[in-house]
Amino acid sequence: MSAIKVRSDMMDSQPYAPGLTIEEIKEKYGLDTVIKLASNENPLGASPMALKAINRHAPSVFRYPHNGNPRLNEAIARRTGVPVEQIISGNGSDEILDLLVRIKANPGQDEVMTYESCFSMYRLMSHLCAVNFRQIPRADGHKQPLKALADAVTEKTALVFLTSPDNPTGLAVTVDEVREMAASIPEQTLLVIDEAYIEFAHPAEKYDMRGLLNEFPNIVLTRTFSKAYGLAGLRIGYGIMSPQLAEYIKSARAPFTVNLLAEEAAIAVLEDEAFFNTTIDVVLRGRELFTDEIRNMGCEVLDSQANFIMFKPTRDALQVFEELLKRGIIVRPLKSFGLGEYIRVNVGTDHENKIFLKTLKEVL
Repeated sequence: MSAIKVRSDMMDSQPYAPGLTIEEIKEKYGLDTVIKLASNENPLGASPMALKAINRHAPSVFRYPHNGNPRLNEAIARRTGVPVEQIISGNGSDEILDLLVRIKANPGQDEVMTYESCFSMYRLMSHLCAVNFRQIPRADGHKQPLKALADAVTEKTALVFLTSPDNPTGLAVTVDEVREMAASIPEQTLLVIDEAYIEFAHPAEKYDMRGLLNEFPNIVLTRTFSKAYGLAGLRIGYGIMSPQLAEYIKSARAPFTVNLLAEEAAIAVLEDEAFFNTTIDVVLRGRELFTDEIRNMGCEVLDSQANFIMFKPTRDALQVFEELLKRGIIVRPLKSFGLGEYIRVNVGTDHENKIFLKTLKEVL
C-alpha cells in the first residue's frame, strides 16, 4: 500500500513543542509534588466566579453556543472600552492569529514577517497556509527590532507580527515606539500586536496599544483569557481590529469555534475584579522578587513586563533545567526558541516562588 500523500511543503512540518506536564515529571522521577513554572499559567488557578459559571451551565453542553458569541463580545467591549464592532472572540487568540493569515496573505505570493526567537505559532500558521515566513534578527539585548522590521517590509509583506510583552523575553515596546513603526509601513500591511501578557505591563498607559487603533486601521491587537484570567484550558481569546477587518473574519471563519462553557466562564471572569486584581498583585510582586534574587545569584535577567522572566544561569541552562526537574520544579529551557543559554520561569504563588528560588540557588 502506498503512503498517504500530503502537500510537499508540509512533509517537514514540525509540531508545536509544549512544556512538560506535572504528571510526566512525577512518573519520570518518582515525585509526589511538582511545581510547574513552565507555561506562564495563572498562579492562582481559576476564578471562583468562572468555576461557578461552568458548573451552572454544564447541563447545557448538549446545545450549540450562540454563533459569533455576541454576549461575550459585548462583555469584552465593555471591559476594554472598544466598540463591539471591533471585537472578534475566538478559540484562543491563536484562532484569531490564524484567521488573519488566512484572509490576508495570498499563498505562494505574500509573506508573513516577524523576528527571530519568537512564538512558534506564527511560523506554523504561515507554513500551513503556504505563505512565506521571514524572520529578521532581534536588536541588541534581545529587544524587538521595530525599525528593522519596518525597513524590511516590502509590497509582498501581508502581515508583521509583533509580541508585546514578548515571549520568551518579557520585554515590552511602548506606544510611542509602535506609533513610529506603524507610520512607516504601508497601509495594506497588517501590524498584528500579540498582547497575550498585556495585563501585566505597567504602567499600563505606556504599553497599551488600544489608543492607536483609530490612528492606524491596519493595527490589530490580540489578547487572551489564558494568562491573567486563568482560563488556559478552555482556549479562549479575542482580537481588536477595524470593523471592516472584523467583518471579513466573521464571513470567513467556521461556526461555533468558542465552546459554550468557555464563553460563560469568560463572561464571568470579566466581572471578577477581586480575582483579577489579586492575580496582578501576586505576579508583579513575584516578578520583582525573581528579578532581584536571581540577579543576586549572578545570573543575567531581562527586565520583564510579563508574568515570567527570562534569565541566563551561571552554568549550562539545560543542566540547570534537568537538576530542577529532579527536584520537582518545571521551568522552560529555551533551546526551541534558539536561545539555548537561557531559561524562562513564570511567577507562581508566594510559596512556590520561595521554593523555586531556594532550589535554584542550590542547583547553581
